[in-house]
Amino acid sequence: MDDEPVQPHRWYSTNLVGVPSQVLSSTLFNAHPLALSIAGTRETHPGLFHLLGRCASLSDAAEVFVHYLDIAFGLRAPADHEAATLGPAERRRWRSSWRKLLQGWGMDSNGPAGAVLKGWVESRFGLVPIHHKAPLAHFPSAGWITYLEEKTSSRLHNNNIHQQLDLLYEFCQWALQRFGLPGLAAAPARQLRLWRGSTRCDEQLVAGALQNRHCTVRLNNLASFSLSPDDAGCFGDWVFEAQVPACKVLVFPGLLPGQVLQGEQEVLALGGDYDVVARYV
Repeated sequence: MDDEPVQPHRWYSTNLVGVPSQVLSSTLFNAHPLALSIAGTRETHPGLFHLLGRCASLSDAAEVFVHYLDIAFGLRAPADHEAATLGPAERRRWRSSWRKLLQGWGMDSNGPAGAVLKGWVESRFGLVPIHHKAPLAHFPSAGWITYLEEKTSSRLHNNNIHQQLDLLYEFCQWALQRFGLPGLAAAPARQLRLWRGSTRCDEQLVAGALQNRHCTVRLNNLASFSLSPDDAGCFGDWVFEAQVPACKVLVFPGLLPGQVLQGEQEVLALGGDYDVVARYV
């Protein structure tokens, strides 16, 4: 029997998008991306996408999306006359929401909200995280126990939170196809030129050398990118320029109303192996 520790990134996992996780996480997929859709999401909520189809602008569509999820998942605060009819336990009930998770990620991607988001990526796309508070290089380990506890904690993992995130992903993909990336891509694009600042380069390097500029890095199953190298330079000594498939994007600036992520120019996208151009700042 092989006594070597299990390396989680080599796991073969099922997913809900119809592309094997080993393919989805590869540089080959990034170079030749395919459209992705989480099975059953749009079919379960046809009314939402019918309403979105009538929107003439992204801001109108965002309002429709937020209003729909508020109703479907009970996210809006009850009016005074409604609160009066609720019992004490119901008034105190904590309803997890997509917005709270994204705000939590913006404050600390290694916190409980980050664990739930990484767990959703693992569930829907079959991409296993490689870092949460500590490298998740081998299983079992203390780091994995912490991640498993946080991603399933009822504090944030309730109120059908995975279904909320499914709709968020599908809305993002619909918006990119309909309106493109505001300010950068007026028309739908298969790939987006994005940047990421990094300080843990030795952990991430898969092939090549940073000093040669062109290399391959392995990013966590969910990763933050920036719209410009200057913004990315605020988050690490090295800046990676990457071509990120549009089908891997979960959130981009301007997609949602209000302050959602801490960084105004932050793009949240699926990770995996990326061929990048590295620059020291």
